[in-house]
Amino acid sequence: MQATHEEGVAAQAAQMGEQAHGGAAAVAHEAAQAAGHGGGFDPLHQFQIHPLVPIRIGEVDFSFTNSSLWMVIAVALVTIIFLFGENRMIPGRLQSVREMAYEFVANITRDILHDEGRPFFPFVFALFLFILAANMLGMIPYSFTVTSHIIVTFALAVVVFLLATIVGFVKHGFRYLKLFVPSGVPLFMMPILVPVEVLSYFTRPISLSVRLFANMMAGHTMLKVFASFVVALGIIGGWAPLAMMVALTGLEFLVAFLQAYVFMVLSIIYISDALHPEH
Repeated sequence: MQATHEEGVAAQAAQMGEQAHGGAAAVAHEAAQAAGHGGGFDPLHQFQIHPLVPIRIGEVDFSFTNSSLWMVIAVALVTIIFLFGENRMIPGRLQSVREMAYEFVANITRDILHDEGRPFFPFVFALFLFILAANMLGMIPYSFTVTSHIIVTFALAVVVFLLATIVGFVKHGFRYLKLFVPSGVPLFMMPILVPVEVLSYFTRPISLSVRLFANMMAGHTMLKVFASFVVALGIIGGWAPLAMMVALTGLEFLVAFLQAYVFMVLSIIYISDALHPEH
């Protein structure tokens, strides 16, 4: 089953970041609680949303926030790099980055979806670039990590979920429901497995969004906590947390890429299930 193999690859990539975060996240959580009781330092302050341009229509708040600003910056950055860059016979550094990113996503899409995946490539490519840009921009000091908010990641996951569901029913009609009936399973097992498959299907947006949100939030919280240790311990005792913070920063750049990759691969797998529900 091809989707199972790809899900295993994506799961292994996700576990790399999650396991790396595991022990340090527990330390960060305890330190954050202690700091919170102290009344001064708050590592979660960096995730607060503030309105920059207040806009209210009746009871609905349409304010342009710091989260909105950094989403616009992410889209603008990707647009500038990929649409307004020069294309030369001998590529420069920026052109090489564009071509590598294009080939990277195109190869993954082709391997999983084959020729049927061509119509979905622009969506998958744009999704990957947006998440990657948002994750990387969040590594800039005093910036804002939009993917650390569950509402943002859940909205992206719901778009993927609805796209896959609509494609499945448009292409196969009610035969798409075969996705919930595993092939080769004895009939007496169906009353047990079918509800499990249905539950698993409808929890896809939750698992997809929580994975990205939790990893980004935990990582940035750890960085904030260890940065506070550097300041609190000063020149004499701050070298150990400083070294840890440098190592965690490198890890966070890796996690930022891995989470964009995992989100993209799982999105492609869900589209593949819509195209081939019998698998």
